[in-house]
Amino acid sequence: MAEPQLSVRSSKARDLAHRLARRENRSIADVVERALEAYEIREAGREPASTFYRRLAAQAGTDIDLEAAIRENRHPHKGVDL
Repeated sequence: MAEPQLSVRSSKARDLAHRLARRENRSIADVVERALEAYEIREAGREPASTFYRRLAAQAGTDIDLEAAIRENRHPHKGVDL
């Protein structure tokens, strides 16, 4: 039975896959599989930033003024005792 094939219409992608395969001494299929696996690991489970911040705001409920909190607790250093 014939192996499934992936058709890529981008000449840039094809050239890059061929170049990487030659340089890595691997098959083109291996290069493409590894690249897609790396992409999946990197991108899996990520949500858009806007969704993340909306969810975070709903969970936290209030905004904290970080600058004000820092100013309230800031005290000058008395220096080194010599």
